[in-house]
Amino acid sequence: MKISDCNVVPAGAGTTRLIPSRFPPIPAFDAVTTHGDLAAVMDLEGWTNDRLVGPRMSRLPPKEWVYGRLNASVVMAAFLHGSPGGLRFSDASLGAWYGSTHLNTALLEVANGLRKEIALSALTQKSECYRQYKADLAGDYVDIFGAHPEYHDPDDASYPVSQAFGRRVREDGARAGIRYESVRHPGHENWACFRPPLVLNVTQANHFRIEVPKTGRVVVRQIS
Repeated sequence: MKISDCNVVPAGAGTTRLIPSRFPPIPAFDAVTTHGDLAAVMDLEGWTNDRLVGPRMSRLPPKEWVYGRLNASVVMAAFLHGSPGGLRFSDASLGAWYGSTHLNTALLEVANGLRKEIALSALTQKSECYRQYKADLAGDYVDIFGAHPEYHDPDDASYPVSQAFGRRVREDGARAGIRYESVRHPGHENWACFRPPLVLNVTQANHFRIEVPKTGRVVVRQIS
């Protein structure tokens, strides 16, 4: 499938991303006003302790670095502190900003991740606290919602297929990212944005505690 042949759509306002509260925000990029100060600030804040940050930073063009605005570090962390194995449309070389149109979709996505952790351990349940971030996404997105099941396979072993597609979209450069259907919440949409400057108006919202048993019903509590 050629990227140029795909339908494109703009993202709606107010998408949601959930980040584990055990990863506190480090505002390394928020207060930086010049490109030249970034290296010193990152070193001071400990960002360079992660051996993957340097290589990932080099793969992200400087014109796409976000700094000097509220929650810039939260945006950059999504790209520079991504999962070692990657996610559905981004591999280990560089992360992306993943968000859901609806809060319930985001909650189901992270609950599924917790259930996978339980399956790989001797635990019978697991709980985790999350911070909610709301963001508007600019640009046009390759639309595969309701199509291309090979990119929506619920099995992690299929990620190399969808990651290869994501890499093509990122490298093509004409599109901001991908709109796709949530495997965990069918009929609802998720977004993967590959361009940090297009993640706009990022604000912290609510806090949630998610309790996931090995089998049975997931419990979500909003924390005041």
